[in-house]
Amino acid sequence: MGSFSRVFNGLIKLKDSALILKTGKQCASYATASKPLTQLSEDELLMKESVSKLAVTEILPKVRKMEDEEKIDEGVLSSLFANGLMGVEIEEEYGGSGCSFMSSIIVVEELAKVDPAVTVLVDIQNTLINSLFRKLGTPQQKQTYLPKLAQNTVGSFCLSEASSGSDAFSLKTTATQDGDDYIINGAKMWISNSDLADVFLVMANANPSAGYRGITTFIVDRNTPGLSIGKKEKKLGMSASGTCMVYFDNVRVPKNNILGEFGKGYIYAASFLNEGRIGIGAQMVGLAQGCLDATIKYTLERKQFGQEIFAFQSMKHDIAKIVTEIEAARLLVYNAARKVEAGEPFIQEASMAKYFSSEVAQKTTVKCIDWMGGVGFTRDYLQEKFYRDVKIGTIYEGTTNMQLETIAKYIRKQYS
Repeated sequence: MGSFSRVFNGLIKLKDSALILKTGKQCASYATASKPLTQLSEDELLMKESVSKLAVTEILPKVRKMEDEEKIDEGVLSSLFANGLMGVEIEEEYGGSGCSFMSSIIVVEELAKVDPAVTVLVDIQNTLINSLFRKLGTPQQKQTYLPKLAQNTVGSFCLSEASSGSDAFSLKTTATQDGDDYIINGAKMWISNSDLADVFLVMANANPSAGYRGITTFIVDRNTPGLSIGKKEKKLGMSASGTCMVYFDNVRVPKNNILGEFGKGYIYAASFLNEGRIGIGAQMVGLAQGCLDATIKYTLERKQFGQEIFAFQSMKHDIAKIVTEIEAARLLVYNAARKVEAGEPFIQEASMAKYFSSEVAQKTTVKCIDWMGGVGFTRDYLQEKFYRDVKIGTIYEGTTNMQLETIAKYIRKQYS
């Protein structure tokens, strides 16, 4: 240590003040350029405020109605399209909002504060369907589908099957070539937005002998003969979000309906779901924040033993812990989103964001019901809905255990 110190001190003396001055300038420059993760740009802040207002004025009054009817209200859907929230990143030339990935994340977070079920629709549309078309589509495919997706058409992503959940690439749906067409046969399970979708991105194996390397992405319109939608699943939460089986019985599509390259579907599914997981992280952060916001107001109004229940030390400490964990989850989500925008590797960060935010959101909803007492167990308040909605967060778009596996893989790589 002494030897190192002498060498280092000698270097400083050799370079004299020039080194210190240069380093100081670099530090000052970095400090000026950097900013807090939660500091939003003017456009992002405007998006946040606009979506928050829309959620409170147009969605909140219909939350219970949509849950009871198990469908997204037509007026809400129209409003999402009219305000550009179904085509956040789609370029303006195609009728989209032309905003950033971070803006999509902000939209999901703000909507989830009011109704997480609506964000299932919005998140899948923006982070999966639109992204796949934007980044992989041919000029003709983009011209055909992006204007619709931005203005009036819901899309659905068909990957999961009865025998392929976490092991997604063991899917059994096939696409057999017949001249210039492919004939798709199989069934997809747990398909979100399938009740509303007019276009489906279907993962099917077009070369089973090659294993998962035969998986290819096909564009299938809802009105294609042989495609049918099953009944909606009865779910614990997210009831307004339609989740159905989708069946393919000799569904014929032209080879021009292949999205991206033949046999690259497994790559696309893995890479685009990584971005989607950041969206789920935002959904869980928004859900937790929305549940907390509604509950803190109650703790400040409810009095026991002559004082507001917020004032009790154990309550204050519990609340402080939850608020801290939500903020930590938000920072993980925002960091992952910023990495996407910067073109930096983000897979580990996406898994961390998805894992941690879903666990924090679960903890938050449980605590909020505890703080509400008996009324939190009734449907008079939305806390019980948040509690039911949150459970899917540790399951879809990659279970918690799958996220931990991904994180561990990168840890091993880092230390090997």
